Amino acid sequence: MTAMTPPQTIGYNSTMDLSAGPTDKAPAERPHLLVVDDDREIRTLLSQYFETHGFRTTAVGDGKSMQRVLSQTHVDLLVLDLMLPGDDGLTLCRELRKHSQLPVIMLTARGEDVDRIVGLEVGADDYLPKPFNPRELLGRVRAVLRRAAHAPRDPDPSTVRAFRFGGWTLDTVSRTLTDEDGRQVALSGAEYRMLAVLLASPNRVLSRAQLTTLLRGREADPQDRSIDVRVSRLRQILGDDARASQIIKTVYGEGYVIGVGVEVL
Repeated sequence: MTAMTPPQTIGYNSTMDLSAGPTDKAPAERPHLLVVDDDREIRTLLSQYFETHGFRTTAVGDGKSMQRVLSQTHVDLLVLDLMLPGDDGLTLCRELRKHSQLPVIMLTARGEDVDRIVGLEVGADDYLPKPFNPRELLGRVRAVLRRAAHAPRDPDPSTVRAFRFGGWTLDTVSRTLTDEDGRQVALSGAEYRMLAVLLASPNRVLSRAQLTTLLRGREADPQDRSIDVRVSRLRQILGDDARASQIIKTVYGEGYVIGVGVEVL
């Protein structure tokens, strides 16, 4: 399907101004963007546009190619089209979030609210319907990269094998939680990630906004209490009395912090 778009927008039959000021960064120092879109023209236009604005860009047309690039090189942000051959963007984003916090901006020719909401729920950091102004996408890319630079991160299993705390052990390779008697306790993916990032910053209070960015890939809604629900669930698992919690402590007005000693293994 082909839809005409106004000049200076990208969608189908796109045109845009590629002029930009020079960048003094060497190519290897520029942030690396991976564009995944099955429309060759859009891939080419976005690659050229980002390159002229100080980014390195790789562009591919499907999920298999995306996964190959991610396995071979470092990528700083993923621009992912929703409608792709094979696995669609929602499926790819959902699978990516099981093992990676790579920032993701989703693109789609469908602008319905349900697509935007589902995209954010599966872990996209932002969402932009086609046709769009490339300057808006550029601004969103820069904003998401800024947020990602200050967000807490999962511990790297290659450097942190496990955490021992309060009679518990959290294994970062198998992502399992074990009590002092050797019994394993099941954790959901979100529960594991929240506990892991708290343990990786034992003396740092993490706000609900930071934890929301980590767990859901987007900025926090002031009315969103999902972080509190997950903390409550973790306290139940750890046997940490919410009325006088010792392991995950609430710092009122600020967030949550680990309140026991943490040994990194």
